Amino acid sequence: MLEKILGMSAAAERVEAAALVAGAWVGSGPQNERIGPFSARVVSSAPRATAGDVVAVRAFARENAAGVARMSPASRADVLERAAVAVARHRDDLARLLALELGKPVKDGRGELDRVADTFAVCAAEARRIGGENLPVAGWARGAGTTALTFRAPVGVALVITPFNAPANLLAHKLGASFAAGNTTIVKAPPQAPAISTALVALLVEAGMPLGAVQLLHGGGEVGAALCGAPEVAVISFTGSPETGAAVARAAGAKRLVLELGGNAATIVCEDADLEAAAEVCARTGYSNSGQSCVSVQRVYVQETRFEEFLALFRDRVAALRVGDPLDPATDVGAMVDENAAERVVDWSAKAAADGARILIGGTREGATAAPTIVADPDPAALVVTEEVFGALVAVLPYRGFAEVIETCNSGRYGLQAGLFTRDLERIITAWRDLQVGGVIVNGSSNFRLDHIPFGGVKDSGFGRESPRCMIGDFTHVKTLMLRGTSIWGEN
Repeated sequence: MLEKILGMSAAAERVEAAALVAGAWVGSGPQNERIGPFSARVVSSAPRATAGDVVAVRAFARENAAGVARMSPASRADVLERAAVAVARHRDDLARLLALELGKPVKDGRGELDRVADTFAVCAAEARRIGGENLPVAGWARGAGTTALTFRAPVGVALVITPFNAPANLLAHKLGASFAAGNTTIVKAPPQAPAISTALVALLVEAGMPLGAVQLLHGGGEVGAALCGAPEVAVISFTGSPETGAAVARAAGAKRLVLELGGNAATIVCEDADLEAAAEVCARTGYSNSGQSCVSVQRVYVQETRFEEFLALFRDRVAALRVGDPLDPATDVGAMVDENAAERVVDWSAKAAADGARILIGGTREGATAAPTIVADPDPAALVVTEEVFGALVAVLPYRGFAEVIETCNSGRYGLQAGLFTRDLERIITAWRDLQVGGVIVNGSSNFRLDHIPFGGVKDSGFGRESPRCMIGDFTHVKTLMLRGTSIWGEN
């Protein structure tokens, strides 16, 4: 299946993705077509899941959960390590799929695939670390004469629902960690990225992941809702909008959930910062993947004495970004996911300008390609400040005092990640303590992540943490064994 998909992509043919249902690849049936946002042609198609597919997937997962759980952690780790090697080998071909389906520049796609390889390798390492505890029960009188042990057991069936903006790496995080934990996993792929999702699942199967350990369905929200409510599913990992996340929670009921629900990330530039470095980093990370990242730089707060200086540096670096064909290795900014997304950038920047903001660059689009846009000094109530634009737009605002900017950053509904440029250790500790976010990046923008480090947010940015170790914790539960009358601690 993997070679078939990559071959069709290389030949510039429509890629016929497939579902993986009850141990068999299925390509027939009613199709959903994906129109490439840059090429404006059908680049891939995938079979739309039916109610019968959902029933079959549930039954197969239920039947195979125990068998997958009996695989040793070493066996699961070996599969993931082989997958990491295979991703590196197919890196350029997989990046081409990302460019075709999503308009993501191949340089960004290659970076995402590098992260996929790392993620599989980290999942393998964490699989080898799964263990338990010998509990100190004899420290209390009622525990004398007893030995208590624990281990982390697979939950059984996991459901992972992946987004379009990083469909390869987020699938690697979710499916890799679930398999490392010993579960069978149902994957609901994003409609915008059926081919890359199929290719990655096929790669894992070819690396040795048992067919009983993974299934893949394509479709819209109705498919996800049907799977969320399935009694076989013990845990759900979802990345997407807060509105869809709330729908997932309602459909799931009393299940364990890991929800990463977006953000409106802020980066603070203090008066002691290296402004050239800050401008360079914010330009590079504010428009990578056309700003379609939950931690993309959307708001930059600059201390007022250096505001205009930063704006000039930032504008020059944004103007130097190359916009164009995502298949061109020199392209920095490709297309957004569709024309509606690009129009949102144009519309929100125009509304900000009507309320007095300056549009230093951009504010236009060509099809689904939004020009990198800088909105300077918008009204604090503007949409570009208060809501997640999820696009190629950065708003830059001045601030007076550090306590004030911390309060401003905390005033919104999101709290995923923040950036801070300063050399002042007291400010660093203050920001770490007081910013209502899941992570603070010092001398870097909000848009930085290491895949083996806990990642997640607070408030409307969701709950739970996405890193292989944290996710294995969510994909397992603690089982306790107590041996009465047998104690390694002695009897008295």
